[in-house]
Amino acid sequence: MSDYAPALTRRHFIVGTATVVSLSGCLGTSEEMKPVAIESGQNCDQCGMVIDQHPGPVGQTYYQDNTPEGHDPPARFCSTTCTYRHRFAKEQSGWTPAETFLTDYSATDYDVRTDRGKTIISRHLESEAFASTEELTVVANSEIEGSMGTAIVPFSDSADAESFAEEYGGQTLPAEDITRELVGGM
Repeated sequence: MSDYAPALTRRHFIVGTATVVSLSGCLGTSEEMKPVAIESGQNCDQCGMVIDQHPGPVGQTYYQDNTPEGHDPPARFCSTTCTYRHRFAKEQSGWTPAETFLTDYSATDYDVRTDRGKTIISRHLESEAFASTEELTVVANSEIEGSMGTAIVPFSDSADAESFAEEYGGQTLPAEDITRELVGGM
C-alpha cells in the first residue's frame, strides 16, 4: 500500500456500501419499470375484459409501493380509457403512479378498418409497442373505436398524431394532460 493512500476504515466501508446499495436500489427500480408484453388471456385490471380479444390501444401502469391484485406489476389494461380510469381511481385511494406505458402507434405498423360499422385500429401487445406517457401525444375524440368506445390513440411522434387527427378527427394533446373529465366523457 502506498504511503499516500488513505486508510480504509470500517466506517468508509459501511458508508460506501450503503451508497452503492442505495444507488442500485434506485437503478433497479427504474430498470424494472419497463413495458412488458401483454400475454394471451390476460385480463384488464380495470374492467376485467380479456385484453387480446379487443381492438385498439392498451396500457400498463406501475405504482410506487402498490401492486395489482393477483399478479406481478404492471397493472394492465384493455384500453387507454381503462388505463386512465384506473390511475385516477387508484390515486384517490392513495396509490402513486410511477410509470405508465401506452401503445405507441408511431412505433407500430397499424391498421385502421371498419368492423360492424365502427372504425377500429389494430391492437399491439408486444413490449416494443409501448412508450411512456411522458413521451406521447394522444389523439382524443376521434372517430376511432377501441375496446371501451372512442379510443385515445397515442403517438411518440407528434407529427404522426397531427396527421392521424387530420384524417380521423379529434384533438391532439400530451398524454400527461389527459383529465378525469376527458376520460369520463368518452
